[in-house]
Amino acid sequence: MEDKPAIKESSRWTGLLRYLMVGAVVAFISFLFPNNVKFKYEFEPRQSWRYDDLYAPFDFAILKTAEELKQEQAALDANFTPYFSEDPEVVKLAKANFETSFNQLKEEALDGDLFKDVKRRPNEYLKYGDQLLSKLYDRGIIELDSAYQQRGNDFVVNIVKGNTTYLQTLGNLHTLSSAKSLLSDSLPYSPLTEPEFLFPILQQNVQANLFFNDTLTQKFRADLLAEISGTRGMVMKGELIIPRDGIVTDLIYQKLTSYKRAYEEELTEKKSHWIVFAGYFLLTSIIVGVFLLYLQIYATKVYRNLGELLFFFVWLVVFSYLVYLVEQIGGLSAYLIPFCIIPIVINTFYNEQLALFTHIIAVLIASFLSSLGYEFTFLLILAGIVVLLGKINTQDWSRFFYSMLFLFLSYGLGYLGLSLIQEGGLQTIDWSVYSWLFFNVIFTLLAFPLVPLLERVFGFFTSPLTLMELSDLNKPLLQELALKAPGTLQHSLQVANLSEAAARRVGADPLLIKVAALYHDIGKTEQPAFYIENQSGKNPHDDMSALESAKIIIAHVTEGVKMANKAKLPKVLIDFIKSHHGTTRVEYFYRKHLAANPEHNFDETLFVYPGPLPKTKEETILMMADSVEAACKSLKNPTEEELFSLIDKVIEGKITRGQFENSEMNFRELEACRAVFKQVMKSVHHVRIEYPEEKQNSNERSESISEPKE
Repeated sequence: MEDKPAIKESSRWTGLLRYLMVGAVVAFISFLFPNNVKFKYEFEPRQSWRYDDLYAPFDFAILKTAEELKQEQAALDANFTPYFSEDPEVVKLAKANFETSFNQLKEEALDGDLFKDVKRRPNEYLKYGDQLLSKLYDRGIIELDSAYQQRGNDFVVNIVKGNTTYLQTLGNLHTLSSAKSLLSDSLPYSPLTEPEFLFPILQQNVQANLFFNDTLTQKFRADLLAEISGTRGMVMKGELIIPRDGIVTDLIYQKLTSYKRAYEEELTEKKSHWIVFAGYFLLTSIIVGVFLLYLQIYATKVYRNLGELLFFFVWLVVFSYLVYLVEQIGGLSAYLIPFCIIPIVINTFYNEQLALFTHIIAVLIASFLSSLGYEFTFLLILAGIVVLLGKINTQDWSRFFYSMLFLFLSYGLGYLGLSLIQEGGLQTIDWSVYSWLFFNVIFTLLAFPLVPLLERVFGFFTSPLTLMELSDLNKPLLQELALKAPGTLQHSLQVANLSEAAARRVGADPLLIKVAALYHDIGKTEQPAFYIENQSGKNPHDDMSALESAKIIIAHVTEGVKMANKAKLPKVLIDFIKSHHGTTRVEYFYRKHLAANPEHNFDETLFVYPGPLPKTKEETILMMADSVEAACKSLKNPTEEELFSLIDKVIEGKITRGQFENSEMNFRELEACRAVFKQVMKSVHHVRIEYPEEKQNSNERSESISEPKE
């Protein structure tokens, strides 16, 4: 009685922490939403208008389409005149180098018989060369980059000389090659007698003096781009934008887009962002509240366990934040985010219904954060259903990859169908979305390494990967069982096969029950000789009282729990160890003790297993399979009728003693298990056809069989 207030206090704190967790999740997600109002109409080009007649509530400008703006920018670039600046230092340096080279070459000519006219009139040659350079540089020698080399002679550029800017066509300017060609063409017609003396000197000193000015070009181009109007025309207040059931033509679509922009901007300025936040907070609270209510009704264990509840809320927070990040980063699409990881991982630890419901809740929240519209919501919910129908198994890589292929096909076909509805043809479909969907499927493969990671972080230890690992007979506990109690190990293997077959028939977890069967009797390794399957000589129970024997037999459950806890087996397997005998009696030793004490002055609970009763279908199957296998082992060359009668007797005994009162298994499933047990045990015992003359003897033998000793 003294513990009840403590229990209530603990429950009160758990409830408080639960609601604090829910409040934190709702607040965090709500702050991710944009603070602008959301447009209340959904529309697509070439689709019918599903709402009432829409009139403009205020004046607004019609925005130009992206294609129109792109065309105007292209026209501006085609007619834009770039800027080239003169470098006066080039001219000074070129003339100085020309004079130096001329004097050097003249001195060399004085020692020979060549260039006699140059020797007589050097100043005239020097002056002529200097004037020719001045003429070339005054006209201008331009250096063109690849962007302007293909332009014709009529292309106009701006020439900046000092503080003066003037327009000039490329045809009126020299390039470096045309300037050198002019030298070679004009020098022979000069008044000089030996013009060839100047040619190499002039050639090496001709350089470009007009260079592209990126700073001025970008500045003036930006100014012109800023002058491009982003609108074309106006919609006046009260003007009909589109009637009910009207078709959203290209023009009307642009009007609606313009109205949406103006609506959001105007209301955002007029309304407080806290009002918008309150709306998002309310919607998030409703969605998360419904999710919490679902957990409370259909997943009570999750609802009561704060760790498991946190596991589910983490998915909502993480994927909401991923959508928020993608929306903030330009050039990315929310189709990139692998939402199907949610149902895959949750189904691994729980069930399909809980996985699908969690997936839908996450998608609903994300749809408010994403700008992709209802198509985004539709495709993600469709994909979640597909991966669950595919029954993805994270321990089977081949099936996992096939499931990813089907996932991509469902994405692709779903998007194609939506696009055909919206676009009315294949030409205008945005095929780039398929690349995002492809990466989405690739990232979904992360579910495989996430399973063992989350399993350890949240302490689940029930994934197929872990169960497969625990089923290895080289595990320490199973090795010890094989060495100390080989008969018990063989019994456990038979129970595992029997349980697995029944589990498959009734839709239970075959892998879980198989592993549980391997470990359910590990407590027998403490005193293996006291259990009949390990005995080969004298029975040690013959020298003990029935009460002492019962105590040892019952102890294999408690000892098994201790060993499982020490080995850190998953709690779900420990529950099997506790419940595989339920609260049944050690019947053989109970009757033996009763025979020795006919006055019945003893405590019957000393012969009863501590329980608890099995709750899940898997625990119920293991209890039946354990008793059926042990009982049928006592039969020697049984007939079919004898074998089936014993199986019925064992199962009816469990029912009579109330061992299935807390079980999830229904009557139909119980009968299915009974049929499987009969089928498997018939095969194990190689039951032959019973002839009529043997029938009476078999009945007599079945009546003489009692429940086997442990």
